[in-house]
Amino acid sequence: MIDFSTNGIILIGGIFLLAGVLMTKVSSRAGVPSLVLFMIIGMSLGSDISGLIYFSNAEIAQLVGIVALIFILFEGGLQASWKHIRPVLGGSLVLATVGVVITTSIVAITAYYILDINWIEAFLLGSIVGSTDAAAVFSVLAGQNIKSKISSTLEAESGTNDPMAMFLTIAFIHLIEAPDSSVGQMVGDFVLEMGIGAIIGIGMGFVAVWAINHSSLDASGLYAVLSAGFAIFIYSFAATLHGSGLLAVYLAALVMGTRELTQSYSIVSFHEGVAWLMQILMFVMLGLLVFPSELADWDLIWRGLVLSFVLLLVARPIAVFVSTIFFDYSIKEKIFLSWAGLRGAVPIVLATFPLLAGVDNSFLFFNIVFFIVITSALFQGSTIAFMAKKLGLNGPPQPKRIHSLELVSMDRANAEMLEIQLTEKSPFAGQLVQTIGLPKQTVISAIIRSGKLVMPTGKTKLKVGDVLYVLTEKKQVSKVKMVLGEEDMAN
Repeated sequence: MIDFSTNGIILIGGIFLLAGVLMTKVSSRAGVPSLVLFMIIGMSLGSDISGLIYFSNAEIAQLVGIVALIFILFEGGLQASWKHIRPVLGGSLVLATVGVVITTSIVAITAYYILDINWIEAFLLGSIVGSTDAAAVFSVLAGQNIKSKISSTLEAESGTNDPMAMFLTIAFIHLIEAPDSSVGQMVGDFVLEMGIGAIIGIGMGFVAVWAINHSSLDASGLYAVLSAGFAIFIYSFAATLHGSGLLAVYLAALVMGTRELTQSYSIVSFHEGVAWLMQILMFVMLGLLVFPSELADWDLIWRGLVLSFVLLLVARPIAVFVSTIFFDYSIKEKIFLSWAGLRGAVPIVLATFPLLAGVDNSFLFFNIVFFIVITSALFQGSTIAFMAKKLGLNGPPQPKRIHSLELVSMDRANAEMLEIQLTEKSPFAGQLVQTIGLPKQTVISAIIRSGKLVMPTGKTKLKVGDVLYVLTEKKQVSKVKMVLGEEDMAN
């Protein structure tokens, strides 16, 4: 066993981080989702294989998992493009609610007949694996050239369906502990929980934007810390008022990502790094929580395989086709949405709830869920790009999100450098710089074209794919974006 002195713990942390970052390179080359490799690291260091670390505290795993989900959802909301999510919001929300219920029900029916459990326990297991996972979806879709309509649907669904799965999980645990509970009251509680979470999330999103933009902090790095503080506060504030903290966090970040933020580049970069750190920590810890010797049971394996393939080939497709029946999705798009419903950390975190509640068969549920997550990641996660290509759903290269590259802190100057990439829809692609008509005190400082620097003059012709670095006053940022046809990024 490893020495758990202060230095020993720090050493373990350093090994985890180094191995986790290296695994991201391995996963991209091997085509295997990084979450699988992170969990393998945890399992390898656990007591069943190497015997280096013994970890079985479900309460700590649940706490770490929830904190990690806060930052992963927050980063996902910050990076999301509202102009892409807005057209698919209806379908995404139906998938996040009705789709979860349908998936839960089909998995529950299967579990009832192949496992020696009662109906309420079967629906508890179904609810645990009923939602797609934000961490898995965000990480697998990152860098994939998939049509924005589909990728935005998946991101919005995974960012908003966790509360539904968490509510169902807690509700069925409550029904096991108190069989006489009113189902009608639970439904009312769910509606209230979602409503409170949505109101707090949207409202606090605007509060966070105002606070960040009106805080005269001494160091630019403090703005990122302030935003992280808001993420944690918004979750806990909503949860304290019996609302959905996870929904509140995602909606708040979505609001913040669509508004002008001081030090936005620093904030987004900070949370991108934190989200990766949380993924590494969460999946390694969840890997430690699993004992491979318990999974090496043929009776568990065949049941886990049946549930996995029912979820993949029956429950998820039915949920997608029923939920999107009134929305404009083609058959190929529905097939891809069905295939891309990845399961990841959320089901494993939810599986710790019955463990802590002392529910019968909770260890069986945890092992089944872990088995489902592994098979989902291996079969689905590693074939996302292949399926998109086969179904003809690859889209044009997506331009980078506009970032404000702060030259100096807000207290010392009133200038920002905007990074804007010209697309085929850009009104000035193919025109001369002198014809743009930029506001006063604004200049295109540099152009990056095909990886090379171009120093612009009035006679320079702009081309699709050019990355413009535009220096302007802070008060003119919105006007500059409007002139360049990018104002919808902030609305």
